[in-house]
Order: sequence, then structure tokens, then C-alpha cells
Amino acid sequence: MSRRLPSTPTRRRDEGGAATVLAVALVGLLVWVTAALSVVGAMFAAHRAAQAAADLAALAGASAVARSRDPCAAAETTASANDARLSGCALEGREIRVTVVVSGPRWRGLATGDLVAESRAGPG
Repeated sequence: MSRRLPSTPTRRRDEGGAATVLAVALVGLLVWVTAALSVVGAMFAAHRAAQAAADLAALAGASAVARSRDPCAAAETTASANDARLSGCALEGREIRVTVVVSGPRWRGLATGDLVAESRAGPG
């Protein structure tokens, strides 16, 4: 006669949904990294725009110096045309130094601050 041993119940671990939790966490991390990179990219682009406005304003001022006109007025007009605000203008001999301010990007209603750029130019 064979005697049957009582079987021990095998426990199965229920892992259903574990991959879902991991996937949701990874998607959340991806969204956060994408948002951070987009803010950094927007700030980089705004700083490039500020520097371009400063360069163009300085060139306009230098051109005005060469024509014996008001260099700061020309620089202010050019900065304004490039969505920048002229915050400083100094004539040093025949060289002009300008400082412009551009509003930084906004993200979710929060302003990142103003971006400042400076440039100088003189008649060639």
C-alpha cells in the first residue's frame, strides 16, 4: 500500500500589475525630464535672442556714430524692434557699448527672469 503524503500547498506570488507600476514610474520620470529640458532649451534660445538684439543694437549705434547721429537712439530703436529693452548705452570715444534685457521664458505661469546681454561696436 502506498501511502500518500499530504501535499503542501504551493504558493504562487501574484505579480500581476508590477510592470504597470514600473511603467507609470518611468513615464512620470520621462515627463519630468522632458519638462526640465524644454525649460533649459527655452532659456538658451531666449539668451541667444538677447545676444542677437544686443549685437544688432550695438551695430546700429556704431553706424549712427559714423553718421554723426545719436547712437543711443538708434540702438534703442533697434533693440525695441528685436523685442528687447535697452537698459544701458555708453559712448566711449567712437565705440558704443549697449546692454539689453529680454524677458525670459514662462513655464506654467512662472517667469524664469529677465536675460541680459551686452555688446559693443565701433565704426569700421
